[in-house]
Amino acid sequence: MTRRRLDTELMRRDLASTPRRARELIQAGQVLVGGAVASKPARMVAPSDPVVVTGARRKFVSRGGDKLDAALTNFLVDPRGKRVVDVGASTGGFSDCVMQRGAREVAAIDVGYGQLDQQIRNDPRMNVFERTNVRYLKLSEIGGPGDLVVADLSFISLRTVLPRLAALCGDKGDLLMLVKPQFEAGRVEAARVQGIIRNPDVWRRVLEEISECVSETCLGVAGLMISPLRGVGGNTEFFMHSQAGAGDAIQVTDAINKVVDEAKGEAMS
Repeated sequence: MTRRRLDTELMRRDLASTPRRARELIQAGQVLVGGAVASKPARMVAPSDPVVVTGARRKFVSRGGDKLDAALTNFLVDPRGKRVVDVGASTGGFSDCVMQRGAREVAAIDVGYGQLDQQIRNDPRMNVFERTNVRYLKLSEIGGPGDLVVADLSFISLRTVLPRLAALCGDKGDLLMLVKPQFEAGRVEAARVQGIIRNPDVWRRVLEEISECVSETCLGVAGLMISPLRGVGGNTEFFMHSQAGAGDAIQVTDAINKVVDEAKGEAMS
């Protein structure tokens, strides 16, 4: 019998929708082979080997959906009936979240290819734009601006794309960005700490720089919060809510200090 890698076998048996999801399940200790926890995606298994995925079924196709779900609730942003632009769609966690919340249409943009969960890809509300760099994107290519823009970008600073994100919001759209200090602090600084940013001063500086960039566009900062789930390596991440056609709706400096203090408290607990 042909033996296959465990992560490949999970997809063949419809126990995982993407290679990334398969690896997440294995690394979380949720995959049993022959009744024992299997910890390596590269483990070889036979078609006859009993493979079971344990634990509660995930609500969204990736953890990103859980992050955005909390942000939408916190900021009182309702995607119902709206056209949403998902920048950095990846496997589709953000897209899945807004569609479950009633989005009318989603334009999913990503520089990568083939990462999007097949179930999400097949939803008739989805318009997929792969191998697409948002920095060079024309609104006409995706049918115009969105009522809501959500962004989860890695290996690039939000500062480099904020003008395009603002344009995607049109005259009165909302923007929810996941701010990842590990990609905003600079490569040299991140490399010194192996990519795990724990310094509250760096968190503060990053949020200040992003908010300043927001103010240079047609957007105003409307809210800040800590992401309820940490990023890769346990990195603390934040959500920033901005609105087009309006000035800052909050005292930004006070909000940054508050959210950084909250993050410090969580890190110490």
